[in-house]
Amino acid sequence: MTLSKVYFTNLRTTPSSNLLKKMERLVKQAGIETIDFQNQFVAVKIHFGEPGNLAYIRPNYAAGLVTLLQKLGAKPFLTDSNTLYSGGRSNAVDHLHSAMVNGFNPIAVPCNVIIADGLKGTDYREVPIDGEYCKAPKIGAAVVDADIVISMSHFKGHEQTGFGGALKNLGMGCASVGGKLELHAASKPVVDRDNCTGCRICVKSCAHDSIHLDESRIAVIDYDKCVGCGQCVALCQYSAAVLGEGDTSERLNYKIAEYTKAVLQDKPHFHVSFIMNVSPECDCWNHNDASIIPDLGIAASFDPVALDQACADLVTKAPVLHTSVLGEKHAHEHLEGEDKFHLIHPETNWQAGLEHAEKIGIGSRKYELIMT
Repeated sequence: MTLSKVYFTNLRTTPSSNLLKKMERLVKQAGIETIDFQNQFVAVKIHFGEPGNLAYIRPNYAAGLVTLLQKLGAKPFLTDSNTLYSGGRSNAVDHLHSAMVNGFNPIAVPCNVIIADGLKGTDYREVPIDGEYCKAPKIGAAVVDADIVISMSHFKGHEQTGFGGALKNLGMGCASVGGKLELHAASKPVVDRDNCTGCRICVKSCAHDSIHLDESRIAVIDYDKCVGCGQCVALCQYSAAVLGEGDTSERLNYKIAEYTKAVLQDKPHFHVSFIMNVSPECDCWNHNDASIIPDLGIAASFDPVALDQACADLVTKAPVLHTSVLGEKHAHEHLEGEDKFHLIHPETNWQAGLEHAEKIGIGSRKYELIMT
């Protein structure tokens, strides 16, 4: 059996080989130049960082990769989809502002930023995959329309999935707002009556005529008609239409894998992960806690499943920083070789997502780690 190749470089530098040069050398050795980029639209999927969070990938790395892609003839753009929760990235206006403030602007990175699912998170395409959990994932239109997908992922912990790597960056990050609802929720949206103003935007925008106002001018959902598309959650400006019951960690990871399959379907793709500033929780928070391990390096592969597995294994083998939440909770324990992410978030099961991703043909958990 042929093992997937994952290439890795540490963060040691010399005057003639800084980190940007090392990243470029890494992706070239991993084979990125074998993709035909000539005149192709390339979606570079990256997280722009929630305002206040400083753990996201530095724009300098994005600039280095974008410049390389342009030299190879590509038409690259940086992209991400809007968030389901309210914050600095829940609509394209705020999202673009957050990206620009965090350094993802044409001055620092020589390409444009395109929010994949449009102004309000409603610009998406359903991509049929007939998955076990998601039949036709709702993917941001700009990603679907792209010819090639490149992911740049910050590898870190996550309170619902265990960790966030390439699969989460692609599956969750490329999902439209309605798609994120499908991923997160085990049930359909509900209305928080205390927040509803009776503005009727959800009534007017529901394609299934499943919402009306009651005698108190509060929105009510007819669940016999509701299909759980998430349009009301995406459009509500008052946090009245919200998630229903949350899903389990296993099912969330299964669904993320299926959304990733939809993102990558019929497209050349390549993936880079940065194992640095490994914060215990997601970059979607407006803060980042101290790293749980020392910065390790950068990894790259054509196989996002192998890449996530390799990154998880590297973190497992790494020592814990005693100044982190993990170090404080386990001050006198030897944690090298322990699953750091499960220790931080014991209710999560990140292995389930990789197992399902392998099962549905995205990639392999078996890999060869090649040091560069």
